[in-house]
Order: sequence, then C-alpha cells, then structure tokens
Amino acid sequence: MEAGDSAFRRQNPYGTIAEPTYSGALSFMRRRYSRNLEGVDVAVFGLPYDLAVSNRPGTRFGPRAIRAASTNLCFGEAWPWYFDPFDRLHVVDYGDCVFDHGRPAQIPEQIKAFVQPILQAGVTPLAMGGDHFITYPVLQALREHHGTPISLIHFDAHCDTWADEDGRIDHGTMFYHAAKQGVTAPERSIQLGMRTTNHETHGYEVKSGEWLHRNGIPAAIEAIRSRVGDHPCYITFDVDFLDPSVAPGTGTPVCGGFNMFQAIELMQGMKGLNIVGMDVVEVSPPYDHAEMTALAGATLAHNMLCLFAHDKPEVSSATDKE
Repeated sequence: MEAGDSAFRRQNPYGTIAEPTYSGALSFMRRRYSRNLEGVDVAVFGLPYDLAVSNRPGTRFGPRAIRAASTNLCFGEAWPWYFDPFDRLHVVDYGDCVFDHGRPAQIPEQIKAFVQPILQAGVTPLAMGGDHFITYPVLQALREHHGTPISLIHFDAHCDTWADEDGRIDHGTMFYHAAKQGVTAPERSIQLGMRTTNHETHGYEVKSGEWLHRNGIPAAIEAIRSRVGDHPCYITFDVDFLDPSVAPGTGTPVCGGFNMFQAIELMQGMKGLNIVGMDVVEVSPPYDHAEMTALAGATLAHNMLCLFAHDKPEVSSATDKE
C-alpha cells in the first residue's frame, strides 16, 4: 500500500509504516481508527476532560496534542527497547469518549460506559487525558470487570488523596475515594515522585520526590515490584511527575521533578507485572512550549506499549507491512 493516512487506509494492523510527520490524518502512532476490537491487544483512546482541575485548565486538548506528537515516534524500533511494539501488538486508536460538558454530573458514568466494551472484549485500555480525574471512572470499570480492587502504580508530583468527606471528587481527591470505596487496593499500591505534602497516605505506599532523587531508580523499581507483586495493576502517569523544564504544559507544575530518561527507566523496570490498564494524563497544550509536553506524553504512552509488548513474540505478518 502507498504510504499515507494509515489512520484510515492501513490494512495490516502490525508493523510501522513511515509517513511524513507533518501531514496525514492523525491517530495515535498512525494506528488505524477502529471500534472493531476483534483480535486487538490494546485500545488507545482519548478522554478530553478538564472540568475537575484545581488550577489551570486545557487538558481537554491533551489527546489531540499527544496524537500529533506521536507522529514523531513512528519510525520502527523504540529506543531504548530495541524492538517495535507494533511488531508484537495489534493496537487501534479507539477514538475519543464524547460527552456533554454542559452535564458534568453524567461524565464519570459516560467514561465508565465507554471503557466497559473494551474490557469485555479482552482488550487492555490505554487512556490519554484529560485531567487526572479521568483515571477514577476507568479504575471503576476495571474493578467491576476483574472483580477485585486494582493495584495502582502512580507517578505524580501530587498524591491526589486529599480527603473530602462531602463526596467532592476532582483531580486531587479521586484516589482517596477510590481507596475508601474499594476500587483500588492501597495495601498493594504505590505512589512515586510526590513533591507536595500530604501526611495522610490512606494506606498507599508513598515515595516522595526527595526519596526518589536520593535513592534512585533501581530502588524505586524494587519498591514497585515488592508492593504490587502479581496483583492486577494500573499504571497512571501524570506528566507533572516530570520537571517543568521537561514538561511545562500541565495544569499544576511543581519544580524539582524528573527527566524523561528516568521515566523510561522506571517503565523498563516494570517488565512482567500484571498490567490491566494504563494512562497518561494532564498534558495541557495551552501552557506547552515547542510541544515539549505533548512529545513527553506521546513518548510515555509509546513506552507503555513497549512495556506491555516486552514479553510477547513478534507476529509473523508484522514483517509484511502492507
């Protein structure tokens, strides 16, 4: 097939076809737009929601920006994994969840209903936010599907566990409610990179930004694996885990964060975990510079696919690109 507009014209779901980064129909990593989940391993989708922010809005534009930035990564083997995840995985761009911002009370259930068919088809979800609240209804869908609380592996500058007994749920309280409601398993969950203070952990293991800087990535990987074990786990990555010098385009930036290679090292250290879902959140294009944060978000999502693909064999038809 002549290269171009693989988002609609691609026939073989495997492999990577080089296209100009500056043209063509956008999809995540040039994968085919499809709601057909037959034979699919991972469905990537956008949740363009930012009504739960406590500071700067704009993350509703995150999924589109991540898709655009991902075109810079569609060239074959992923560094430093040294394989192309699309030689091993059938990945589709499932599109975006559409909801009415004028009826915000309905949005959590709409997100949950959007994710449920993906899970029922045996497909792993990879969500692009949107503010961090979007993780909450995705976790609810996973909790119902798997019949057990989900282990959370949470990279962030904030713990997002601020207690609110009045039931208010936003992008800073949802993991408190998730723990309280049995959606997550705090005793088998871990939060890393926090650079704000909350003395109430609500049962989650918390490794602060200071701890991570002083003890290093190998210690963090050991802590993750020890805490989570083989329990079904969900990886959520808020881009403000990264330093604002790396990812300025986010709603609540905090200095003293981490670089992209450290983030990739953490991804590589989670090989073999029982991953049931993933997301990248809080990319806010209105505050970005030179698309740095969008590229970071796309790179994180790409690395999540590499992590998920690591133990899988190459599909024979992947060598026949089209």
